Amino acid sequence: MAYYRAAGNIPPKRHTQHRRADGELYFEELMGEEGFSSDSSLLYHRNIPSTVSASRVWDVPDQSTAPNHPLTPRHLRLHDLFDDAAVAATDVVTGRRLVLGNGDVRISYAVAGRPSPWYRNGIGDECVYVERGAARVETVFGAFEVAEGDYVILPRATTHRWLPVEDAADPLRAYCIEANSHITPPRRNLSSYGQLLEHAPYCERDLRGPAGPLLAEDVGADAAAETDVYIKHRGNGPGGVVGTVHTLPFHPLDVVGWDGCLYPFVFNIRDFEPITGRVHQPPPVHQVFEATNFVVCNFVPRKVDYHPLAIPVPYYHSNVDSDEIMFYVDGDYEARKGSGIGRGSISVHPGGHAHGPQPGATEGSIGVEYFDELAVMVDTFRPLELGEAGLAADDGIYALSWSRGAGQLGSGNPSPGPARSER
Repeated sequence: MAYYRAAGNIPPKRHTQHRRADGELYFEELMGEEGFSSDSSLLYHRNIPSTVSASRVWDVPDQSTAPNHPLTPRHLRLHDLFDDAAVAATDVVTGRRLVLGNGDVRISYAVAGRPSPWYRNGIGDECVYVERGAARVETVFGAFEVAEGDYVILPRATTHRWLPVEDAADPLRAYCIEANSHITPPRRNLSSYGQLLEHAPYCERDLRGPAGPLLAEDVGADAAAETDVYIKHRGNGPGGVVGTVHTLPFHPLDVVGWDGCLYPFVFNIRDFEPITGRVHQPPPVHQVFEATNFVVCNFVPRKVDYHPLAIPVPYYHSNVDSDEIMFYVDGDYEARKGSGIGRGSISVHPGGHAHGPQPGATEGSIGVEYFDELAVMVDTFRPLELGEAGLAADDGIYALSWSRGAGQLGSGNPSPGPARSER
């Protein structure tokens, strides 16, 4: 994170004695990035944070992937992945279904109706976008109340859990972006000391930190209760991901205070201030976060290009260095009209394939002054493969949607499915 925060009970000097009222020491934990040479925070625990009383294997959801071969643009319908019965039995952690992945990022989706177990991702940071619904997210740093449009950024190894707000008509829909690295604001939007600059489309005022500290008794739990924590970590499983469950002889909410520049935070997509121009602006103006070998952008409602001869929808473009993954959240996405894409859709535009507006969309956009659209885009610099959920959600005909006679997309023949791999 860009700036320092402190919460709860901490000593005046770091790495010095910090005692409870009964004279016993609290246990100081440094949570830091890049081997003591980047952002960190100090957490003060009631219990020794290394303590584990038992461990067992956690069989993480299917992480195997299949190459997008033959190379094909695809339309994935995420809302087809969970029926009502599945939602009641699904949580945001163990119920995620892998849509797309590579060695840098995994994109999963969950529609959750029950609380998750305590969880920490030991591989990389997570960015979870709340498509619909609401939840309480409890972490060792404190808690958040999150709802539609919130990005929840969880640094690597942050112990937390998701508690959905029960709503059968509008359950919690979570779009989960798991990095193998750290997720930060774009470097070009930061000063050399980490402050968000004047040209950035959001600032520190838009970021919500955790309300805390949060202790076991604050959530009605027994501080001495044995608790399982699910851990996703590196290993020789599909995608290099394996899982372990650690049993702790106490409740994980035992941090009485913390301070530093590394902590979870929430940013709502409605606080993103779009950058527009007289002619069409390139996708980097929509960037909200970055990580190693991928970026996250969002497209929000905005006034569009105002040159008298402007064409508001994108020009055709070849992503020679990246795959472009667009998740359509809301609104009316002008460039994809006639393709079958709607709310809950993902378009996969792979590197090596020139893509752009559907037939008729370019001419139809001329004179339009405002786009009412909401979408989250992930661009990766290594090719993505299809997870089991991506294969299940593929409509099989999107690649035909640029053909002039493709108005009746329901009559197309599905493209051949790719062979599965364990990469």
